[in-house]
Amino acid sequence: MGAWEIEDGSRKLRVLNGPEFQKELDLIVWKSVFGPEEQRLFWRRLIIEAARQRGAAPASIAGLYQARGRGEVSGFTVPAINIRGLTYEAAQAVFRAAQKLSAGAFVFELARSEIGYTAQRPSEYAACILAAALRVGWKGPVFIQGDHYQVSPKKYKENSGEEVGAIKRLIDESLDWDYGQIDIDASTIVDLARTGVLDQQKDNASITAELAGYARRHPCGGDVSLGGEIGEVGKTNSTPEELRAFMKLCLKNCGQKNELAKVSVNTGTSHGGVVLPDGGLAKVAISFETLAALSRVAKEEFGLAGAVQHGASTLPEEMFDQFPKAETAEIHLATGFQNIMYDLIGEDFRREFYARIEKEFAPERNPADSPSQFIYKTRKKGFGMMKKEWWSLDSAAKKKIVDAFEEKAALIFKKLKIANTLEMVKRHVRADSTAKPMPSGGAKVPG
Repeated sequence: MGAWEIEDGSRKLRVLNGPEFQKELDLIVWKSVFGPEEQRLFWRRLIIEAARQRGAAPASIAGLYQARGRGEVSGFTVPAINIRGLTYEAAQAVFRAAQKLSAGAFVFELARSEIGYTAQRPSEYAACILAAALRVGWKGPVFIQGDHYQVSPKKYKENSGEEVGAIKRLIDESLDWDYGQIDIDASTIVDLARTGVLDQQKDNASITAELAGYARRHPCGGDVSLGGEIGEVGKTNSTPEELRAFMKLCLKNCGQKNELAKVSVNTGTSHGGVVLPDGGLAKVAISFETLAALSRVAKEEFGLAGAVQHGASTLPEEMFDQFPKAETAEIHLATGFQNIMYDLIGEDFRREFYARIEKEFAPERNPADSPSQFIYKTRKKGFGMMKKEWWSLDSAAKKKIVDAFEEKAALIFKKLKIANTLEMVKRHVRADSTAKPMPSGGAKVPG
């Protein structure tokens, strides 16, 4: 008897032997990422359905955020971690940190822009995260999020219907592949040249409401946790007046039904940090007072979980204690984890990697940037370009990276007060137990 089988007729997976399936998992994951393209979706769905059966089902965090909006839970901040490379191994490190701390309130995410430069479609990302959960024996809901499903202002100006349609197609793909969270970001079309915050936020709220309604109507969208954004990260600080205007317009556009669980704001950070000429990072003057005020408005006036902070991973460690104190609902962490990988890879690999970055992306270089600034700003784009090389690193090289991932995740989990939240999460969250049929071997990956 094998480790698994596909039922005749229903085409649903049955895991017959858990320990044997565990032994096959590393090879199944490799096939799901690097196998023949016409077979990848089969292996990805197999992983997801196995996770559903083995106690690590994909889920929506909506129930927990609704409880937070009602004031039933508080005092912690949910970290949302973007993993750009070595996703299978890196996610295992995060799950191990969570197991040791009994943490449950954490999210894995991938942004619209990251899908391209990391070469990870939603189906692949979900499969790698859930395979990692299986590999370490995780038992609990798994939260996977589409981060910054962002409207391109240039493309929106050229053809608004096509740009919004592209995001709708991405929402469909993500929900089809068991994402439980989608962050809509139309803050890029806020028009500060207009008079008054209602007019400034009008287009943002209109597109956010349209995309939220679209997601909610998807067959898998009933429980999806949706986020909006009021101020583009790295620009001016958000205000309570902007938040109120945005939410009132969203409610109006959604027939007074609140479709959002949280709202992302800007309080002084920028994605990746501000890079100095020597490659170091400038100190950030983040306003926790602003963050606390915005979270208070979001919760008390609109029943949301609170405000969300982007661009937080490069902040000094001593700042992370402040997020729960400010009742921040969620913070997004990408670059700090990415930097671990660059810091710990071998010198030969790093030299080859940077040489290819300099060659491939030379046309994008800002003449005002030093070589160190150019590399720091651009190197994230090399994950997809050298994806197989990253995955093929020897076990010793990988171990250095994943051990550091686990250490950093544990530190952040403690500072954000999510230790001992697993049982709380299980009380408020219902994992998706609905099995989906296996695709045929010829199913194609969207591109």
